[in-house]
Amino acid sequence: MVQSEPAFTVGEWISADGLTLRYRDHPGGEGRPPILCIPGLTRNARDFESVASTFAGGWRVICADLRGRGLSDYAKDSASYNPMQYVADISALLDQAGLARVVVIGTSLGGIVAMLLATLSPERIAGVVLNDIGPHIEEAGLTRIRDYVGQGRSYPTWMHAARGLREQGGIAYPDFKIADWLKLAKRLMAVGPGGRIAFDYDMRIAEPFSTPSGTAPADMWPAFKALAGRPVLAIRGGVSDILSAATLSRMKKELPGLDAVTIRRVGHAPTLDEPQALDAISRLLGKVEAAQV
Repeated sequence: MVQSEPAFTVGEWISADGLTLRYRDHPGGEGRPPILCIPGLTRNARDFESVASTFAGGWRVICADLRGRGLSDYAKDSASYNPMQYVADISALLDQAGLARVVVIGTSLGGIVAMLLATLSPERIAGVVLNDIGPHIEEAGLTRIRDYVGQGRSYPTWMHAARGLREQGGIAYPDFKIADWLKLAKRLMAVGPGGRIAFDYDMRIAEPFSTPSGTAPADMWPAFKALAGRPVLAIRGGVSDILSAATLSRMKKELPGLDAVTIRRVGHAPTLDEPQALDAISRLLGKVEAAQV
């Protein structure tokens, strides 16, 4: 059973353009490569609370806030909200925190960052979890995301926020109860200076996302294949509109040994609270540990 999130400290690193970026650092895992969690487009370090609850202590778990999210500084230039800049930022984190090798858990955009990082610095990747993302992104899912990202909605109470989330994304989590929506709201949102509850990211991340450079390179298959030679897990939401069953099938053919798991009755993206997802991550970590011997 998942327990409450263990204690963490807040670490900082500096981007090449002078932003102070932050991460949650859950200690543990002497002799093991740390787990580095990279969130999706509109998400933040809180998205990985269940991962930290389950694995911290046995493993060091680092949950990053990308620029413009959570506790990290907002970018001076909105054009820097693009995948290659995020890769540069994460590379700077690895350098400044002295992390030689990491196991990356990337949700959506975070998985794109993981794949691109593998093309530039494959020696730093001990294993990868791709959460509901692959080398091909379905256009229907991108259209849906463009329709809501950067809208700047706010709510007077957490209950209003939970209901707003349910109206916006209920198709992704058809079995959620109101308590689940409240939990998700508190991960995705924060109380602003005026006391209203709003999404915890810079609304300007939507500006480059409407252009090709704001999503991912046109052909991500070479980046995906750069993950070869290390343990890789792909988690797909069974009703995802971002990662299709056909793409997942091709991923398994292109990368023999890929562990692929589909979470039924979940869309984009699995929360990683699901027991099936946590079991699969545990399996991957076992493979990473075995490879260290």
